[in-house]
Amino acid sequence: MINVFNKKLIGIGCIIILFISACKKSGNEEPVAEKKGIQLKTDAKFGSVLTDQDGKNLYFFASDVAGTANCTGGCEAVWPLYYSADASTDMNLDKTQVGTITRADGRKQSTYKGYPLYYYANDLTVGEVKGDGVGGIWFVAKPDYSLMLANAQLTGLNGKLYTSAYIEGTGNTRYFTDGAGRTLYAFSPDKNNKNTFTRADLSNNTIWPVYEAELKSLPSIITKDLIGLTDVFGKKQMTYKGWPLYYFNQDLNRGENKGVSVGAAPGFWPVLTLNTTVAPAP
Repeated sequence: MINVFNKKLIGIGCIIILFISACKKSGNEEPVAEKKGIQLKTDAKFGSVLTDQDGKNLYFFASDVAGTANCTGGCEAVWPLYYSADASTDMNLDKTQVGTITRADGRKQSTYKGYPLYYYANDLTVGEVKGDGVGGIWFVAKPDYSLMLANAQLTGLNGKLYTSAYIEGTGNTRYFTDGAGRTLYAFSPDKNNKNTFTRADLSNNTIWPVYEAELKSLPSIITKDLIGLTDVFGKKQMTYKGWPLYYFNQDLNRGENKGVSVGAAPGFWPVLTLNTTVAPAP
């Protein structure tokens, strides 16, 4: 009887222990946080990219360099806008760069570093990045572009409109900006990897500041072998095809390109494009 009784107690004890263990395990499980807003994801080809909360990729439009959404009408059927009232729950994303604009039709659209964000309708499944490079003006959204493409009208400091040939006229030019849409220029007298403008005391660096940036991501139509760094009196200035890159201090807003009319003639301080020739040897 004692043995049988003890066995019953042991059996009941095991059941109780298992029940308590199961309860503790269930109670200690961390709830999975719901993802909201813009997320970061690592893509095998593109590296770190921006997605929505479900992992669907987002895009930048070069024509939106000024921060205004220019994909309207039929364009939206291919490139639907992205909007979330939640900035992001991703702890690795710089939330200070997340914003919202109100479009001309009153709808809201989320932005990152001032760029309105879009989907690509032909990305049918999560993870697809079919929209990158489309038309040379659509690029997968990334958090760390060192250079970006703008597709905009050139308007000089003198208020005149210029074509890509620096003659008066209308029409968009595709040129380079930094990752936040600020226009980059070359100085036409410069040589390959040789800044001939900036003074040793940096006294004129406030007018045409050198572009200092660590090389991170580039739009897919620009290859890293075209990018370099040159030392300018202790500053590391980025170069493209050997041309040292500068800002213009009168470009007060993103997308402005007033520097194209400054100097001996329009284009003395040219913007950089895919067709820019290699800088001449020193």
